[in-house]
Amino acid sequence: MRSGGERTENGRVDYQELVDEVCALLGTPATLEGRDFRLIAFGAHDNEDDRVMDPVRTRSILRRRSAPGVREWFESFGITTAREPVRIPPEPAAGVLTGRICLPVRHGAVVYGYVWLLDDGAVALGDPRLDEAMAVAERIGSLLAEEARAGARLGELLRTALAAGTPGAVRELAAALGAAAEGALTVVAVTPWELDTDVPAPLPGASAVCVAPGAPPHALAALTRPAAARAVADRLRGPGRVAGIGGTRHGPLGPDGLSGAWREALAAARTAGAEDRFGGVARWSELGPYRLLTALPARAPDPAVAALLRPEHRELARTAETFLDNAGQAARTAQTLGIHRQTLYYRLSRVERLTGLDLGSGADRLLLHMELKTARLR
Repeated sequence: MRSGGERTENGRVDYQELVDEVCALLGTPATLEGRDFRLIAFGAHDNEDDRVMDPVRTRSILRRRSAPGVREWFESFGITTAREPVRIPPEPAAGVLTGRICLPVRHGAVVYGYVWLLDDGAVALGDPRLDEAMAVAERIGSLLAEEARAGARLGELLRTALAAGTPGAVRELAAALGAAAEGALTVVAVTPWELDTDVPAPLPGASAVCVAPGAPPHALAALTRPAAARAVADRLRGPGRVAGIGGTRHGPLGPDGLSGAWREALAAARTAGAEDRFGGVARWSELGPYRLLTALPARAPDPAVAALLRPEHRELARTAETFLDNAGQAARTAQTLGIHRQTLYYRLSRVERLTGLDLGSGADRLLLHMELKTARLR
């Protein structure tokens, strides 16, 4: 038996190796999730039975997390306090078509995660192979605890560096990161992040994670490689949360690079919350005019446009924005909105009367377009 997973380039443990070891011991697919039910690693499966890939397992693998309802259902079997394997029966209503055996991943009194085994009834809870699998789970628990301690230290250093922005604070963070502070780096911002929500540790792909300083809505900051940024953002965002990815900086890590990437990530997160087309995750490099708009100080709308932004004129504002997004092309705008062209012209004339702006004027169009986009950020 191997002594543990190998460490990757950034010093993280390769938990995939340990999960594969459990799969080999029991001859069944296994997954490793953190205590927050976020996926860490999963074993290959060759079974063509649809029940093996039931909705819960599929969601866990594809979305890197389980739904809150599923988490509550599994926790109802006492897995958060268990020290031995727990058998969980199938429950089609919950999307669990195949039963599970849960191996709690603990270190001392703390549960750090769970190894999930698909259970067709062939493995008895007294099977000596489960004892060996639990030994692997204990090793995983020790490694996760070690990473949690190291992650907490790095997270505090990242928080201090973001708050202070001084060369000394950033140098201390860079020294603790070692080689991870070199090369291409960026920052991911996820907001809003409630203060009582656990900070994921470890977070695959991230070198350091913290709840960033500042007034609500609070944000989570993750220092990561650009190639891993999207995966990190997808792991962290969820219902009601959006994520932004800052521009790439090249190490060694410095104050300007860190603070600049963080500002860009926050701007990208604001934009992701304003524009549905980003799907909840936006990159600084893809923001277009929002790179400028997010840098402007907060202010009241321009007096000419203020009336248009009132709730009762929401449809007129949407029409004007779509018209300007389509470079003033009436046919394309009408098609996008699903209205007759004459209806479009009527609405645009109402916009002109309401604002006093001339949609035939480039300057007036620019003012209106900027105000409509800024209103989304508010």
